[in-house]
Amino acid sequence: MLKRSHLASVAVVAVLALAACGGGTSVDEATPAQASPPVSQAGTAGPTATQPPLLSAPPPTPSQATAPARAPSPQATREPLSLVGTSEPVNPVSLGPASEGLPTVEVVKILTPSVVQIVTESIGMGFFNQPIPSRGVGTGIVLDDRGHILTNNHVIEDGERITVTLSNGDSFTAEVIGGDPSTDTAVIRIDADGLKPAKLGDSAALEVGEDVIAIGHALGLPGGPTVSKGVVSALGRSIDIDQQTTIVDLIQTDAAINPGNSGGALVNTSAEVIGMNTAIIQGSRGIGFAINIDDAKIVAAQLINKGYVERGFLGISPVNLNAGLASRLNLSVQEGILVARVIPDQAADAAGLQEADVIVELGDERITNNGELSKFLLKHTPGETVRLVYYRGPTKVVGEVTLGERPQP
Repeated sequence: MLKRSHLASVAVVAVLALAACGGGTSVDEATPAQASPPVSQAGTAGPTATQPPLLSAPPPTPSQATAPARAPSPQATREPLSLVGTSEPVNPVSLGPASEGLPTVEVVKILTPSVVQIVTESIGMGFFNQPIPSRGVGTGIVLDDRGHILTNNHVIEDGERITVTLSNGDSFTAEVIGGDPSTDTAVIRIDADGLKPAKLGDSAALEVGEDVIAIGHALGLPGGPTVSKGVVSALGRSIDIDQQTTIVDLIQTDAAINPGNSGGALVNTSAEVIGMNTAIIQGSRGIGFAINIDDAKIVAAQLINKGYVERGFLGISPVNLNAGLASRLNLSVQEGILVARVIPDQAADAAGLQEADVIVELGDERITNNGELSKFLLKHTPGETVRLVYYRGPTKVVGEVTLGERPQP
């Protein structure tokens, strides 16, 4: 089972260090107030005297589990950036195809300057309300020469201070540009010269069995990033982080991914980043997951341009429905999105949805979990009217819903 909070990031107990990182909830829709099964993403965790092994970091506190997506940092107006779909990219990441079949040592030489260490610091509270400093370590990928760095949202969320260290040893304080918990993607920025952006590849062109290399700051060990090599074990994987959050279209790899690798690069033998390492399964051997770079580019471009991800908004508290939950609730369908709450005066309310309805289709797409809902809403903007299919008890209802815009905090 995946453990929520920090799948591949390392938590370090330190008296004088501060700590960060933890789990997040889906930003697509409101989250229902209910307990979630234990899960974990790569990130960092506040230490305790009985902290479990690194691969099973403790679940987030209730305040962390329901924390909203981080608001974008105030900053000067930036020139719009497009990481995909432009003939004139602002970002030097969009370079021509790299030569194929490079030796691993050459790939590492090319990528090492583009992979950075991220240290988060924060203060937690102990049993007797005494402050407990904690520190977390993750990894990031340099996106452009303006200092934008791609990483996992769970690596940097809740971090009161974020420090980025380059491969040459130089360190910089980072600002948060924006984070998207539902895709576990975030962008931070440092003010530094001479950065070497990574080349972003095409994850849609990946094939099972293709050689890949994972580069990241595993366990926060000194002396530069850790490198491991493996293959693409599977494509299109989905993992449940909790009942409200599913990440879809993940790359599964047997390249070793350890705590601290979160936000690091999964690259092909052309020295192109094709994924961002994000998760491991507790107790497994050789099973790790990376967010495909095609999805990460779309989210990162919106975070850089707007500070948030614009999606269509339904206005519900969604829960992943499975056979066990369907049986307990005596529902007629066993997969889909269970509506735990309808937010008044939002799109779902206007469309007539009610609590305990089960959404199974939007537009022409089957919706079986929150990850698929998230991807659908990312592709469909506020104001768009789409087909809606749901079950109310045993009755199948077909209608339409006009997507709204998520209220800004």
